[in-house]
Formats: sequence, C-alpha cells, structure tokens
Amino acid sequence: MFRLLRSMTPGMLRHFPQLNVAHAHRTRDYVIAAFTFFSVVVCLTLEANASLERQYVLGGIAFVSLIVMLLGENRETRLQVLVAVAFATWGEHFASIYMGGYTYRFENVPAYVPPGHGMVYLTAIALARSGLFQRYGRRIAAFVIVVCGAWSAWGISGYPEQADALGALMFAIFLGFLFLGRSPMVYLAAFFITTWLEIIGTAVGAWKWAAIDPVLGLSQANPPSGVTFWYCIVDSVAMGGAAVVLMGLKHASGWVTSGGSSPARAGRWSVLLGLREHAREDIQSQIRLTSRAISTSLKNPDLAVEPIDKT
Repeated sequence: MFRLLRSMTPGMLRHFPQLNVAHAHRTRDYVIAAFTFFSVVVCLTLEANASLERQYVLGGIAFVSLIVMLLGENRETRLQVLVAVAFATWGEHFASIYMGGYTYRFENVPAYVPPGHGMVYLTAIALARSGLFQRYGRRIAAFVIVVCGAWSAWGISGYPEQADALGALMFAIFLGFLFLGRSPMVYLAAFFITTWLEIIGTAVGAWKWAAIDPVLGLSQANPPSGVTFWYCIVDSVAMGGAAVVLMGLKHASGWVTSGGSSPARAGRWSVLLGLREHAREDIQSQIRLTSRAISTSLKNPDLAVEPIDKT
C-alpha cells in the first residue's frame, strides 16, 4: 500500500511547482492580495446595514478598483478576469435567485458581487504566481487539506447544530481539482480568499446559505466547509474559456485579414471544432472544388448552367 501511495505521489503533484528552485517575489502580487483581503472586510462591513443605493456605490468602487488592478496585467490575465466576471454573474443569478442555494439580504445579486468575483480571481492568480506559493506550494497544500478536511469532518460529525454533508462532498471534489487540475496553486490561493470572504459575509449577514441544498437535498452549513469548490469552477472556466476566446479571436483576425476562407484555415477551424481527419479533408476538398467552379464561371460569363435531366 505504501509503495502504491509513493508511486502515485509524483503523478498527483505533477502540476505543483518544482522543489529546490528559486522563485522571485513580486511586490505587485502581494499588494493585489492585501488590497483584496482588506477590501472584503471594508465592503462587507459597510454592506451589513446598507441600502440598495449603497450597494450600487460599493459596486462602482469595486469596478474601478478592478480596472486599476488590471492595468499592470497582460492580455491573457485580463481576458481571464472578464470571463470569470461574466460566468460568475450568470452563476450568481442561477444559484442564488433561481435555485435558492443562498440568499442575499435584498434577495438580489448586489452590484459589488460581479466585480468582486473579478478581484477574487485576480487575487488567486497573483498569490498562485507569487514566490511564496511557488516555493512553499506543497506545504501550503498540506495545510489547506488538514484545515479544510478537519472543517468538513466536523460538519458531518453530528456535533454542530447544522450538519454540512454538502460541504464534505465539495471538499472531496476540491481535492480532485487540487491533484488532477493543471493549476493547483490557483485553487490553493482561492481557498484562502474565498474562505475569508465567506466567513465574513455570512457573519455580517450579507448572505445566508440554505440549510438544505436545493439540488442534491443535502444539508449544508453557513457557509459550507468546501465552498471553495464553487470558486474553483469559476477559476477553471476563466482559464479555459479565455484560452478558447483568444484562439477564436486569433482565427477571426486571420479571417478578416485574408478577406475570406481557405482550405488551410478551414482545417484549423475543424480542429477547433473537434472534427476527424477525414472530415477536415472533405471540407478542404469541397472548398477547392467550389473555388474552381466559381473561378471558371467568372472566366466564362456566357457559361450557362443546364438543368440536370433526371429522367
């Protein structure tokens, strides 16, 4: 058994930073994280007894803060944040307003929530690439597993007044993200910022999780112990979605520049759509035949197309 565990470890940690490698510390990464952690406290404290008007003001401040934070980031990171904000906004309306998994004070999605998701995602990215996480990633992972595991075990132990079966399930899925995903440092960083905001947000009454999950019918605490799982989904969609969008923009730019299609470009698009090799060849051959037919017609203006006699 121990040999099996040792043989699995390299594969499970293949996406973790390498050991005994020096990593640079960038002040910017820690400033982003510190500012977001501080903003969570200020925003949720002000929101505790806020009116809808104050929520809009907080939302405006959050959007401006997010824009300023993105000024020093590259195009890929900016696009990832935009995808995260868009997906999280949809997810908030679905999970909160439609499904009722958790409810905000005014039974809405506060204006500060969409940009807040962007700040949270950017913070996870900043911490993940920081020298601290790159150097001590495995120790941080061990700490997170122990803490979150103990939290989840407590939720299903029968001692707390509100059981947390869903939290334990989400923790197990979170471990899958951590050891099977390609960006474990992002998920580890997400644990810290999301746990911070969930504990503060529920403590001040900004939102409250339903006692019973409306989808699976499992008990859940306020907040659930494995709540980071939901944010990991947002992170995964942001990273994967941004890559697809960038690829699409690249091909679209090439299409516009060339003024149309070509067999080679059709082949690349078919790869993007997941078509098989023979399907790509069929598309390319059809484009060639169509192009030749059009060319022949343009060179012979008097060419008449006779109807086909099927008798």
